[in-house]
Amino acid sequence: MKLEDFGLSAERGYLSTYEIDEIALPDGFDEMLDAAAQLSDIITSGRTRHWLKQVGHPDIAAFLASASDEQARTAMVHYSFLVQAYVWGEAEAPTSLPANLAIPMCAIADHLGLAPLLPYTGYVLDNWYRLDKSAPIGLDNIAMYQNFLGGQDENWFVLVHVAIEAEAGRALQLATELVDAAAQQDAALVERLLIDMNGVWDRMNGHFDRMPERCDPYIYYQRVRPYIHGWKNNPAMPAGLIYEGVAKYAGKPQSFRGQTGSQSSIVPAMDGLFQVVHESDPLREFLDELHQYRPPKHRAFIEAVRDASTLRDFAKTQSQSVKDAFNACVEQVARFRTRHLEYAASYINKQASSGAGNDTDVGTGGTPFMKYLKKHRDENRAQTI
Repeated sequence: MKLEDFGLSAERGYLSTYEIDEIALPDGFDEMLDAAAQLSDIITSGRTRHWLKQVGHPDIAAFLASASDEQARTAMVHYSFLVQAYVWGEAEAPTSLPANLAIPMCAIADHLGLAPLLPYTGYVLDNWYRLDKSAPIGLDNIAMYQNFLGGQDENWFVLVHVAIEAEAGRALQLATELVDAAAQQDAALVERLLIDMNGVWDRMNGHFDRMPERCDPYIYYQRVRPYIHGWKNNPAMPAGLIYEGVAKYAGKPQSFRGQTGSQSSIVPAMDGLFQVVHESDPLREFLDELHQYRPPKHRAFIEAVRDASTLRDFAKTQSQSVKDAFNACVEQVARFRTRHLEYAASYINKQASSGAGNDTDVGTGGTPFMKYLKKHRDENRAQTI
């Protein structure tokens, strides 16, 4: 199993292999790009839909016939932000998305194997660049490219995720090596790799711990979170959203899950590696559904690790030092889940309810989260050996 077979690398993990500020789109995208660049001003005007309805769109079929993967993904970033702004940029949610946004959004999403709204890939994985191209990826050297309102809190929320994803590249590489080492029953190598994995998770958790430094819970809840909701299980849009002009939907409303950090493929890959399982519950069902919102190659990597790993079974038969190294890594993932639970409480649950579509008890993906995040953390922690 090799990372490159799944479009991944030890240096960047699931992050884009390119940087979005270096990708140019054809001239036909000028109007869309102008709107994307002015999105904060458009939202602030209070007439988001008035302005976005006027955006012309190119011959999207012709574009996709010759576009590079980088160009298609860059177009996905911008269009998905425009779509979310159109839906959530005014007080009342609409019943339909105009054809000038719906047609290109759906065509690009189909091309990439994604749902036609803002995905985690568009929000985080493909939406960053280094300020200094000669320096490494780090919180002191990365920027968010496409924003909604912009500002420190929105940027920092996304960039902490970017830093974690970059750090996770080494964890993904170690995962492939651990699968092979366990299959070869090489206890010394397994122990050494697990110790390295523990160190990587220390750094990942260290990045996650920094979220409150520049992302305030109140600002997040009031100015960042509202724009990333989806239209499934959302009381503001009980019927879903009509994608005007999209033949395959035949004018019928569609419901899709919103962008959420649970679309990240890091923890599912680790659960697969460590053979951690979760009992059936609403969050488990939600996460199983959310698996289809990941890029096809990321799904394939998770499935390959899960299907190939015999790490837990092997570690159970080995010395206490191997078991301890295994358990330390399982605990690191539980620590990550604990921090996620704490942030869900402080950034969402403790904030006052502030209007339709921003329910304190429902995540942006559209599921009750507090009870089940704790349950999954506890299940994770309980599965040491």
